Amino acid sequence: MKQELRKFVVDNYLFGRDVAFSDEDSFLEKGIIDSTGVLELVSYLESTYGIEVKDEELLPENLDSINNLARYLGGKLSSSHSRGVSISL
Repeated sequence: MKQELRKFVVDNYLFGRDVAFSDEDSFLEKGIIDSTGVLELVSYLESTYGIEVKDEELLPENLDSINNLARYLGGKLSSSHSRGVSISL
């Protein structure tokens, strides 16, 4: 999952440029994603992973690094499975 997320970020925000950033680096602090880019990221997460990102979940703790995204998605996907919702990856 982290590789897919990193590929999306590099392809869509860095336009394939080789900019080094770790899985812990803040997208905002590194200037990788701005507030408008977060909306595109949310749209990608919802369409790709079949989840709904609620307004109250639009927090740096959920969306501001590769690790935060992976942790957030893991929680969303496991809660969807526990409710019997089918998600195709």
